Amino acid sequence: MIDLYTWTTPNGRKVSILLEELGLPYAAHAVNIGKDEQFAPDFLKISPNNKIPAIVDHDTGVSQFESGAIMIYLAETYGKFLPTEVKARAAVMQWLMWQMGGFGPMLGQAHVFLKFNRGLSQPAEERFAKEAKRLYGVLDRQLADHEYVAGDYSIADMAIFPWAARHDWHEIDLTAFSNVLRWYRQVAARPAVQRGYQVPSDMGPIPMPA
Repeated sequence: MIDLYTWTTPNGRKVSILLEELGLPYAAHAVNIGKDEQFAPDFLKISPNNKIPAIVDHDTGVSQFESGAIMIYLAETYGKFLPTEVKARAAVMQWLMWQMGGFGPMLGQAHVFLKFNRGLSQPAEERFAKEAKRLYGVLDRQLADHEYVAGDYSIADMAIFPWAARHDWHEIDLTAFSNVLRWYRQVAARPAVQRGYQVPSDMGPIPMPA
């Protein structure tokens, strides 16, 4: 049994989607970051960086924080969605790291300046709007000749998708990126993705472009 400590954010949804795809039994515990619950002493024992998500796997005795590390741990431990063959594994890992180092942090900054603080800093708005479009262009080119980001469906897709699901927050029109749009619809149609997206609470359906 796995305890998942999470909230309705892209990073949290990465892990709940993976747990649903793996079909593992887990209990979701809401950590409301809007109420600073991530600073509670009990949670800090699991996630010392006071960030969600975090897990405790009672079957192995492993406690893990940081979404990318959790995804690698789960995929390796339960034997799905991360290849063992060297070349295929390297492809998945580089796109997972691309999400962790760029597609998440840069789009998170776009949310700060384009959605929540519009007018605060024009240079920041321009910088992160431009970077968001660049990153979507990178993804679109990769998906031009790959069904999924790294070949077969993997933890790389699951990590990227919840951030793409907030395309409206960073003012991206998915119809301008036809390959991303095809992939996005394909991933969004997966039942496990739909279930994982609603953890720890139902915040409405996955946003779909017209």
